[in-house]
Amino acid sequence: MSTELPELRSGARRILCRDLTSAEANKFHKYLDLLIKWQKVHRLLGSPDPHWIVERIFLDSLLFLRVLPPDAREVLDVGSGAGVPGIPLKLVIPDLRLTMVESRQRRASFLSTTVRELSLRDVRVIPERLESMVRDGADRFDAVVARCAGDVGYLFELGARLGRPGGVVIASGPPKIHPLHIGEWITTPGVNSGETRNFALYRLE
Repeated sequence: MSTELPELRSGARRILCRDLTSAEANKFHKYLDLLIKWQKVHRLLGSPDPHWIVERIFLDSLLFLRVLPPDAREVLDVGSGAGVPGIPLKLVIPDLRLTMVESRQRRASFLSTTVRELSLRDVRVIPERLESMVRDGADRFDAVVARCAGDVGYLFELGARLGRPGGVVIASGPPKIHPLHIGEWITTPGVNSGETRNFALYRLE
């Protein structure tokens, strides 16, 4: 297991308003070990540094809880890549039913391995593009989430076709917000004191 990282526990406490359980902390550390191991061969993340991963991947993913409806249980993680934000959310909400869509085969393989190694229940990995799910008339979700570096509007358009009425589509946004044709920007406190995080949110009718 990785060396204990106090910033994981302290950061999670600030976001969750509670301490991580021992089981949750152990799974986060196993997840960290898997990320570092796979990073040596496949570039999953921007850095292999454990402290960077905890702050910019784990805790940043948990910030979605500040805009995710508390009753959302069917969640679709679009372009999940290394499993974010879906896996960190699943680790602190065990009854979340998570679907991760990732079209890149090596990353989809990493996700399947992680689901197995962490013994995560009610988690699916779909190795295809989001457009294919839309065409196939896939299940409807309470929330569609993504760490989005691209076109938020396009995500909203497709996500709306997979979300339930009353559901939401949420994308973490860039440092500087820009006009949206639909939806709204919500700014929340960030991981560290004095930081903020922008989320684009589209509420489905």
